[in-house]
Amino acid sequence: MVPGGKDNPDFEPCLADFRREYAKIAQNKTCPYAGIPELLEHLAAAGLQMAVVSNKFHGAVVDLVRHYFPIIPVAAGEREAEGIRKKPAPDTVLWVMQQFGVTAEECVYIGDSDVDIATAKNASMDCISVTWGFRDRAFLAAHGASVYADTPAELEALLLQKD
Repeated sequence: MVPGGKDNPDFEPCLADFRREYAKIAQNKTCPYAGIPELLEHLAAAGLQMAVVSNKFHGAVVDLVRHYFPIIPVAAGEREAEGIRKKPAPDTVLWVMQQFGVTAEECVYIGDSDVDIATAKNASMDCISVTWGFRDRAFLAAHGASVYADTPAELEALLLQKD
């Protein structure tokens, strides 16, 4: 929204202002989707390790996850200044895998957008696309999705191999 983007000398001060103001309002009109807190509890009880990867700035991601999903121990947001590219680059996902000491073959990426599908592919990871978020099934399919969950219960069944 700054003319000239990062080349504009006002870009960094504007970004700093945005981050400061966003931190004050990040929880406004924000809440987990229905069934997600229970899903996370079930997955944690089953021994699954979980993380959140987002393109929002890192501090906001950590604060939001801590507030809404305290059961999730690792959160990663935008950290390009540290050389960690944002999605769809695999960098944040690879960083999370390092935190847990796991490989892509041991993981599944869950997301609600075409960027998430591309991120999973770029991280050489299986992907489950959820249809209750940012994009619908038709859009996800057009962008390469092949496994879907229409509800948190369906996602739990897929992850825990339940019928």
